[in-house]
Amino acid sequence: MTERAVCVIGAGLIGGSLMRAAEKAGRTVWGSAHSAETAAQAVADGFDVTTDTDTALRRAAEADALVVLCVPLPVLPDVLRRVEFVAPGARLTDAVSVKVAVADQVARFAPSARYVGGHPMAGTSESGWAAGSAGLFVDAAWVVAADDGLDLDVWRDVAELAWACGARVVPAAADEHDLAVARISHLPHLMAAVLAAVGADSRLALALAAGSFADGTRVAGTQPELVLAMCEGNRDALLGAVDDALGRLGAMRGALASTGGLVATVDAGHEGRQRWADARDPKAVRVALTGRGPLARLREIGRRGDVVVGWK
Repeated sequence: MTERAVCVIGAGLIGGSLMRAAEKAGRTVWGSAHSAETAAQAVADGFDVTTDTDTALRRAAEADALVVLCVPLPVLPDVLRRVEFVAPGARLTDAVSVKVAVADQVARFAPSARYVGGHPMAGTSESGWAAGSAGLFVDAAWVVAADDGLDLDVWRDVAELAWACGARVVPAAADEHDLAVARISHLPHLMAAVLAAVGADSRLALALAAGSFADGTRVAGTQPELVLAMCEGNRDALLGAVDDALGRLGAMRGALASTGGLVATVDAGHEGRQRWADARDPKAVRVALTGRGPLARLREIGRRGDVVVGWK
């Protein structure tokens, strides 16, 4: 495996955790932060972080480093313009929670970049540099885009960075990724918001709230601007997931009103939770990026729910 240097743009929870994990794995790592306060916190912890994104990117170009964008979707165009100007042809990936929109923006604003999308499926309801942890990605799924035409050399870089951080690689087409995360990430954020709002309408209810309310609303504690960025950035896929949820809620309400019975909803939910528990131990496979159609083979691995853990 390579020990390619890593340049992280954005030093919040994900970017800060990535810097810590890469440094712990022995990688040379540096980056930039939007605010002077965040940069100062990172420097105080011994990391090479500046508020000058151009400086960080220039160093990445000189070192042929892997640039990882860990910034919210709304600010991505401005960052990509700097990538194209300062580090054209850079090895580029990201940690943004949608992939089609990012790929479209890369094609528009940094067309010379050698881009392979990424999305580590890890996080907390906290945010900022101080919330970061070197262990955030351990045993987490890390999606690496596997659309036709991607640079296999950079694909290798992204996969090896994920492994260095302790994650397991899940290959997926960008559009299939967005449909999947709409159901298991973005819809839960919206459902948590609804649950929190319903509970907050009663002071007595809040006084009685315990584990089920806390678990169901945990991600409602995420900064609203971060939730808005990822959910609105995945609008089309999320609408389909919302429609599915509304259909199930409507059927449940109809059953409750007519017969008082909730067995279909409760049983389906219990079964779904059990299937998720079973999927927590996926089959680990090793791959080769050679031969005919390696990216198509990778996509099929992801569709099966398997994970890539190394090279053949």
